[in-house]
Amino acid sequence: MLVLGIFLLGILLALPNFFGSGPAVQMVSADGRAFTDSKIDEIVTALASVDVQPEAVYLVDGRAVVRFHNVEDQMLAAEKLRRQFDQSASIALTLAPKLPDWVRAMGLSPMSLGLDLRGGVYFLLEVDMDSAIKSRLTLYEQSFTTLLRDASIRSRVDLDGSDIIVRVRGAENLEAAREVIAAADPDLLILDGADGQSLRVRMTPSQIRERQDFAIEQNITTLRNRVNQLGVAEPLVQRQGVDRIVVQLPGVQDPNRLDDILTATATLEFRMVDTAGTFPGSRFYAGRNGETGQMLRREIIVSGDQIIDAESGFSEGSPAVFITLDSAGGTSMLKNTRENLNKPMSTVFIEVRRETTEVNGQKHTTTIRTEEIINTATIRGIFKDRFVVTGLRPVEARDLALLLRAGALAAPVFKVEERTIGPSLGQDNIDRGFKAVSIGFLAVVAFMAFYYRGFGLIANVALFSNLLFIVALLSLLQASLTLPGIAGIVLTVGMAVDANVLIFERIREELAAGNKPQAAIHEGYDKALSSIMDANVTTLIAAIVLFAFGTGPIKGFAITLSLGIITSMFTAIIGTRTIVNLIFGGRQLKSLPV
Repeated sequence: MLVLGIFLLGILLALPNFFGSGPAVQMVSADGRAFTDSKIDEIVTALASVDVQPEAVYLVDGRAVVRFHNVEDQMLAAEKLRRQFDQSASIALTLAPKLPDWVRAMGLSPMSLGLDLRGGVYFLLEVDMDSAIKSRLTLYEQSFTTLLRDASIRSRVDLDGSDIIVRVRGAENLEAAREVIAAADPDLLILDGADGQSLRVRMTPSQIRERQDFAIEQNITTLRNRVNQLGVAEPLVQRQGVDRIVVQLPGVQDPNRLDDILTATATLEFRMVDTAGTFPGSRFYAGRNGETGQMLRREIIVSGDQIIDAESGFSEGSPAVFITLDSAGGTSMLKNTRENLNKPMSTVFIEVRRETTEVNGQKHTTTIRTEEIINTATIRGIFKDRFVVTGLRPVEARDLALLLRAGALAAPVFKVEERTIGPSLGQDNIDRGFKAVSIGFLAVVAFMAFYYRGFGLIANVALFSNLLFIVALLSLLQASLTLPGIAGIVLTVGMAVDANVLIFERIREELAAGNKPQAAIHEGYDKALSSIMDANVTTLIAAIVLFAFGTGPIKGFAITLSLGIITSMFTAIIGTRTIVNLIFGGRQLKSLPV
């Protein structure tokens, strides 16, 4: 009964994979809020106006999924929905499973297909590690300035390449400054300056590595959030090498806006205007669209990484972004507005991009950082963690809200490579993979039936169950099946019968030694178990190592191989023993069909 129950559960979990998928449009709210059933009614009404009848419209995790009968309806619907909902929703072309309502109501879903099987977009992004280190040094610079001022040590802190130069007035303040800096971060290297009145502070190699690893991990998290905000399902975002990130978006067919959003580094900084020009470190920032620039103070009141929520909308008829700060940012803004009532504060829009030019047949890449004032307003009241930013264009306000809501990148990322794989190529890979599995499966089935007769047929039932369980587990875990993963399944098909071969050969030996059939069955399963365990455990260890240290394709192979080993242990030993007991158990036998 236990084996039968597990088999039926496997059928249920694998069932969603047999319905296929169709062209679809996914919509997600621009402000990050979940859609409700009322949005479904709006979508259906909008599509009816262009004579498009969707195959299905439903909600998944707050996203609206609209599935169509053909690609022509999908493209026409996407154009209409973008025109009508451009300001309130992000729209992505994709593929959606053709699941009946009762299957979807049970929370079941098909296994995730990788880029090479489903088609989609592939991005290889490079993280600007130098900017990651520089941003950390800038934070040190600002922190040391504040700490030394609070300690009443007259000083000037400047950034010089990868070093922070701390100049003090009088040699008697040098040791006091050293103690303040060492207390702030004991791991920093603090060296004496050549003039005897300065300190040269720098990060250690271990700190640099930690910062680089942090930049990679933070960027991976941010990129995942951005993709989710755009309504793209089943994204794969993972590290590759020292300074690169791979982003795979299966099923996505329109990469243009994704390209802009993934690599965008737009963020905001809020600084006070230096109206008197007397604050040390103040510098000039240009205005937007030819407007007059301003001298802004050195201290940053709030930066983009302190923004926890942002919504685009309109304020007094102009595009705006409604900002919510975290506790630290709110405290800083509250303190600043209390101390600077009736004084001007500017919002600085910062963007980093990379441009490639060709000179004498050689390509040269230049990193360009744009910092411009988009808004300057006089502080008329005390506020803390909620306020409004204006001075943006409509599309810019929407995209900026999305970027701020998803989180700031710890360092700029630049596109190194982009590939788009069409769904037809993905389907061709699926067909070829299915053919390979089928040929391998039928070849093993024919051999087992011919060589082990009735027991071979029992092994074939277990082999079929093994394939079923692999599909079921891939669906349950939502592990991504790739072309190398199919290779792992083909390999598993061959390996899955190894256990039965050992068992059946052992039964043959026991029969040849004169044991009775029931005793031969018992001894065959009992004595072959240790060899089966040893062989499968060592292969499983190799698969785990492949998964731990391999990249995308190798991980896909390791996942299906690992799952195949686990399921084959169950089907080949427990599954076949159950069937053998049902057929031959409790009977007086003269021989066995083995």
